[in-house]
Parts: sequence; C-alpha cells; structure tokens
Amino acid sequence: MYFRQITCAALAVLGVAVAHAQAQPEAQPPAQAYVIPSGTPAYVRAAVQSAERTSAMTQRDALRKPAETLTLSGVEPGQRVVEIAGFGQYYTTLLSAIVGTNGEVHVFDLPYTEARAGEASRAFAAAHENTSYNVVDYNVAEFPADVDIVFNVLYYHDLGINDIDTAAMNAKLFAALKPGGSYVVIDHKAEDGSGWRDAETLHRMGAEKIVEEVTAAGFVLSVDSSLLSNPADPRTAMISFAPGSRGTTDQAFFIFTKPE
Repeated sequence: MYFRQITCAALAVLGVAVAHAQAQPEAQPPAQAYVIPSGTPAYVRAAVQSAERTSAMTQRDALRKPAETLTLSGVEPGQRVVEIAGFGQYYTTLLSAIVGTNGEVHVFDLPYTEARAGEASRAFAAAHENTSYNVVDYNVAEFPADVDIVFNVLYYHDLGINDIDTAAMNAKLFAALKPGGSYVVIDHKAEDGSGWRDAETLHRMGAEKIVEEVTAAGFVLSVDSSLLSNPADPRTAMISFAPGSRGTTDQAFFIFTKPE
C-alpha cells in the first residue's frame, strides 16, 4: 500500500501540517456580492452605499439585505428612531444616515455590552449629532416620546436571558411610539411552538411567542415578512457557534404597528 511507504519523517511533517491546519480559524466563504434592488428609495440607497460603513458591515449585506429591510420598515428622513441593542453599529450607521440632520437615533444597550461596545458606540454618537447612546437596564429605561419607529434586530431572544420584563418593556415602547408608529422585530427562529425554550441555549426564539407578547402590549401585527427566511435552516443549531450559520438562520421579520 502507498501509505505504508510513507516514512516516519514524512508522517511527522504531515502531523505538524495537520495540527497547524486544525489550529487555524475556520475559513469563511467569500462574501457574496450585494446588489441594491432597483426602486430602493434614494435615502436608503445612499445610506447603504455610505463610505462610513466598514468592510465588516458591508460583507454581511448579501445575507442581511439592508436596503430591502430598511425600505420595508418604512424608516424615512427626519424621523425619531429607537434602536434596541445597537452594539456593532451595523444598523445604527444606516439609521443615522437615513434620518439625517432633522432626525434622531436613540440607541439603548444593556450594561453588559460595555466591554465590547461602549467605547465605539460613544465615539459614533459623539461624531453624529443626530445619535445618542444610552447604557441602561431596560427594566428602568425611559424611552423618548413621539418616536416614529423602534428597531429590535436579532435581540428579542436576549431580553429574557437578561431578566428583562418583556411585557413591561413592550408596553413602554408602545407608549413611546406615535400613533401609527412601528416596532420592527427581527430574530432567529427556533422550532415552532418552542417559545422561550431555546433563547439561552441556542439564541433562538419561538416566533409565535414574539407575536403573542408584542400584540399583548396593544400592537397590531402589520407585516410578517419572509425576506430573511431560510427554509433550509433546521432551527435546532446554536446560532453563535454553529459553523457557517452566521447570517444564514431562518429569521422572523415582523413589523408591529401602534393603532392610530
């Protein structure tokens, strides 16, 4: 056999090579090209194409579909926006660009994010007069009044993990929004009917539980979009660490409306 003819020295070299390969981070697939759809509002297009966005942000666009997501959300220049969990500034950067000088973006992060997000988020807010950064326990947070739209992207499942009273928080967001205002919730789907079961272990959420809790605060579900869905996702893997799962999960995309 060929393998029996390999010398011990060759095996040793091979072993070193294998060990080295195993020690390397998993190779990531090349970023997919993202094409902004025709018909995208000019202010959304300008935000997505902003030179202020980093390569780490734009590399995720093909899967996150920012132009489509923001267009569907209805966010516009001059609006007052609340962003729940903005660390990383992916959406903060886009929202700040869209609302412009006549609008406002109020970012709210929980205290535990300080170590990895505080400095960068404060720097972003300092450089953008239309953006404020707030580090506060959502259980005692006071949200601004007359808000047009609230974004909670990939974070609803973390609320329960961090002992946030979601019923009280949803009620406060309902009160903060103008009549006709919108609450956008995007999250990784867990298995149907699982509720909060997998929130801590898999970082996924039963989509029906989100609808149940948010509508209980008085909101009406106005959009249930399949824009970020992925039927190939079994919804049973840990989203943070499952190889190749980032951005490929089956995601719920809801827009709730405060009745006028």
